[in-house]
Amino acid sequence: MPTRRQFIKQASVVAGMGAVATFGFNTPLLQAAPVVGWHMPDEGDRQVRAFIAFGAHEDLWEDFTGDVQAALGRIARSVARYQPVTVFCRREERDIAEEECGTHNITFVETRLDDIWMRDIGANFVIDGKGDVAAVDFNFNGWGNKQDHRNDARIAALVCKLAGVPRERSELVGEGGGIELDGHGTAILTESCWINKNRNPGWSKADVEAELMAQLGLRKIIWLPGIKGKDITDAHVDFYARFVRPGVVIANLDTDPASYDHKVTLAHLEILKKATDADGRPLEIHTISPPLNPRPSKFSQDNPDFAAGYINYFVINGAVIAPEFGDKVADKKSFDLLSELYPDRDVIQLNIDAISAGGGGIHCVTHQQPWVG
Repeated sequence: MPTRRQFIKQASVVAGMGAVATFGFNTPLLQAAPVVGWHMPDEGDRQVRAFIAFGAHEDLWEDFTGDVQAALGRIARSVARYQPVTVFCRREERDIAEEECGTHNITFVETRLDDIWMRDIGANFVIDGKGDVAAVDFNFNGWGNKQDHRNDARIAALVCKLAGVPRERSELVGEGGGIELDGHGTAILTESCWINKNRNPGWSKADVEAELMAQLGLRKIIWLPGIKGKDITDAHVDFYARFVRPGVVIANLDTDPASYDHKVTLAHLEILKKATDADGRPLEIHTISPPLNPRPSKFSQDNPDFAAGYINYFVINGAVIAPEFGDKVADKKSFDLLSELYPDRDVIQLNIDAISAGGGGIHCVTHQQPWVG
């Protein structure tokens, strides 16, 4: 099957499927970028709900479609044990979405979808510390027009409508999976994703940095080089480095010399070791490596793009929803490290091999709305 790590064009029939969502898209736009005091909170802060796009389709996922739907269902059910979940689905797939995801603590919203990557297509919420909430839309363009995205490009506006918050459309093009921050002014981003002519032609690094700082309330950006062209995202940061909390980072360290990520992750690690956050603190770095022996399956065998990344997890109220890949030693190392780094949360490991076959992970297919109180 074609994978997310290949440059693909989704069949046009998918774009014409489904019914228009019940909710409109005439969300009010903010008239200017958020002012001083607005910032994007840390994922580990309290959340109102999570979002999932139940958008797998045969024209893209082929015979993996049912397996992807089942994996999305496992994620939805696990998250719903801790907090509400909104599942976007096509009208004609509402029954199977309910069957896979369950209905406990879950709201279903019918809309057109192109794919499943909720992190990239959703609204990026910002808060001002006074009880006000807005969201930034980074104009999803299918990772540089590599995939049909006409429906998914509308989801950020729909999320804003459902949440009842104003929508700020940035002048930048980008994706939520390309954003990693600590909620206190520091972000880790990859140049390969944001400073890329397939998203932002004519933008200098300084231009991109200034806009991201204004929109997300940042004071410092730690830039990692990433790598262009190896996967459809041009190296989203959520497969390379994540903030556990301010000053503490978990980084992917690929120990396989044959992997194109090997040299990249070594370079990233050296940058992170020398970096300080917005408050001048050196970073405490923890590393986790991909499994050397993932379980053999139709998803991983003969699939060099199988994305077995442990740091692509999702932090929610009371839990960390994380992947496992059938490598008992590596899975346990991941479980133990996440349990140590998130001592007040349950660590729930799930088999998401079908999603990994498409080059993504749990963080890629989820998004969240922060609690403001």
